Amino acid sequence: MQTPASSVFLNRRTPPHVATLTLLAGLAALSMTIFVPSLSMMTAYFGTDYGIMQLSVAAYLGTNALLQVLIGPISDALGRRPVILWGIAIFCLATLGCLMTDNIWVFLAFRMLQAVIATALVLSRAAIRDMYDQESAASMIGYVTMGMSLVPMLGPVIGGYLGGTYGWQATYWLLFAGGVVLFAISYFDFKETLTITGKTLREQISEYPELLSSPRFWGFALSSAFASGAFFSYLGGAAYVSSDIYHLGPEMTGLLFGMPAVGYFAGNFLTGRFAARVGIIRMILWGCWAGVIGMGVLAILLLLRYDNALVFFLAMTSIGIGNGLTLPNATAGMLSVRPHLAGSASGLGGAINLAGGAALSAYAGVILSGASSPLPLVWLMLAVSVGALISIRLVILRERRLSGLDL
Repeated sequence: MQTPASSVFLNRRTPPHVATLTLLAGLAALSMTIFVPSLSMMTAYFGTDYGIMQLSVAAYLGTNALLQVLIGPISDALGRRPVILWGIAIFCLATLGCLMTDNIWVFLAFRMLQAVIATALVLSRAAIRDMYDQESAASMIGYVTMGMSLVPMLGPVIGGYLGGTYGWQATYWLLFAGGVVLFAISYFDFKETLTITGKTLREQISEYPELLSSPRFWGFALSSAFASGAFFSYLGGAAYVSSDIYHLGPEMTGLLFGMPAVGYFAGNFLTGRFAARVGIIRMILWGCWAGVIGMGVLAILLLLRYDNALVFFLAMTSIGIGNGLTLPNATAGMLSVRPHLAGSASGLGGAINLAGGAALSAYAGVILSGASSPLPLVWLMLAVSVGALISIRLVILRERRLSGLDL
């Protein structure tokens, strides 16, 4: 596959600009994290308990996973551009719904509908794979997600400030405004990247077994799912650790909550810089080791009573570095197993990630209930990091058997 022609921002006659692809992925990330520092405030507003309010994370991730199963084949059949535009429009309407209710169950319903913004993340990656070969796609995804990582880095900080100053609704007004702006940018910049095959949605979905029967697809998908599972576990438990164990306010929670994103930025920079030269499998392996070593060291420090908020949150940069090395490369690997099914692979791989993420996010809230130490969460994050390492080691063993390469 050839490198595409140079992109010109807001020119639909050229391929989508890297800024547009970054913003598409960034809005999806912002929707996932910006409100987390305000969860305790939202719990009080809706008159419910933290376990119910935390469903705004877990249910969102679960719906996101379900949608991603459909987004890929729909876009493979209809094209990336129309699916992205419809997804952003529905997201904006769902965000308004979240703002207009004071009933927790209605709020959660609209929150689940917000998950349609998954179209932006899934199809920004698929568009990259439409335009680049495997190794170049990994580098490009790394650069896009490096820019995107500024969102989860700054999003909780902004969300903590907005929530503490203006109330939790301010974070959702920001999401609505971001959706409107991004719809306009996508409309004027996003040229279709897919060569339409003419296949129906049923025909596209019928090709899923081609992906599911590929051991390499599963190896890449599971290494990505376990690696991101460590972050989703953190996402489900960090607010409790911050407010109930370390007794921090929403502003400080927002500031510290973004520490994994600092590492994520660094990991994605390394991916963008070295993936084409080093190869995606080595990059994934190094990322998995970063997560295992970071959580192992943190567990030891906590057992030795080095237990404070700064130690806990600083250690989370290792998860960010690991994700920055693992996710773009594993995504490029998944999308390259069957290039003609890149959209389906992106959606299915993302669904596997988020289904596990939803379960781990909810489970993190359960195991931390009443806990006086973050150790239960750290053990969970270490376990899934080990799962990622095992998954990519199995891929390496298979690659060695098939090709004899020294990986």
